Amino acid sequence: MKKALITGITGQDGSYLAEFLLSKGYEVHGLIRRASTFNTSRIDHLLIDPHQPDTKLFLYHGDLSDSTQLTNLIYNISPDEIYHLGAQSHVRVSFDIPEYTADITALGTTRILEAIRKSGVKCKFYQASSSEMFGSAPPPQNENTLFRPRSPYAAAKVYAYWMTVNYREGYKLFTCNGVLFNHESPRRGETFVTRKITRAIAHILAKKQQYLYLGNLEAKRDWGYAPEYVEAMWLMLQQNEPDDYVIGTGECHSVKEFVEESFSYAGLDWEKYVRIDSRYFRPTETEVLIADASKSRSKIGWEAKVTFKDLARIMIDADMEALGLEPVGEGKAILARRGLNMTDRALINPTGGMES
Repeated sequence: MKKALITGITGQDGSYLAEFLLSKGYEVHGLIRRASTFNTSRIDHLLIDPHQPDTKLFLYHGDLSDSTQLTNLIYNISPDEIYHLGAQSHVRVSFDIPEYTADITALGTTRILEAIRKSGVKCKFYQASSSEMFGSAPPPQNENTLFRPRSPYAAAKVYAYWMTVNYREGYKLFTCNGVLFNHESPRRGETFVTRKITRAIAHILAKKQQYLYLGNLEAKRDWGYAPEYVEAMWLMLQQNEPDDYVIGTGECHSVKEFVEESFSYAGLDWEKYVRIDSRYFRPTETEVLIADASKSRSKIGWEAKVTFKDLARIMIDADMEALGLEPVGEGKAILARRGLNMTDRALINPTGGMES
């Protein structure tokens, strides 16, 4: 039985990755932050009594700022694979807390790499890199595109990316960077723009909300479906040689397009409900991100299947169902065709991606 350690296991990607690895027969270990309230809502359905003999999911309290604890944890677990998803990943907030962002997002990666090196554990390491690192670089962006970060978050991710490369080349560790473009789901945090939109639509239909306040509607992104992206993470670590990969759909749509598509699907006129609030604009903006994922298609056999419109439908149906409303239905049908069901719910604890 393979063992995997996931940092950020309570986030969107961490929860889907835990499900995926458990379905593959892995024993999964997750790092979570200590809190005075329960913060495991995305993985509660996976948790069973740790005293049961068939338990395959184990959680540990820890922090990416504590190098000693990280080293001890990796040494004691001795995982076959480490998926480093934990970070301060809210782009807009990174402008307000740049030092903390650097400590957790940049140096947190270094601490784990050092823990692997010092512990002597032979494992494969995945670093969750971000399309935000490309910043103002002209699209489409691929593995050869120069990084031009436009936020403290993106700059911290660039540091973590190059540390991952340096430990691969300098210490011969099996380390990979997955440069994932925006990926969404019903588990996306409520402050991130796609989920903020779909959740607002459900609340408007339920007469619980009047307006939706957003920032820059012209920003363009490459949006995909998060459960598909965690499979790409796993595929990277199944290769014979470590490498870095761009993951995305190759399609580009603006925030305004997502708004129009989502409100139209729910039978609403978006212009009646959407208001612009300057507080949601960033000091420096990343205007256009489009993935050239040709290397991923050819080398690891990964390709996105859920389309932009399908993504919006899946998320809206889930948010409507979470409020006790009857879903429009197309989102449920899309999942049913893929052998899935509408198990996602409107959850808390935002993680990663493009915020409003």
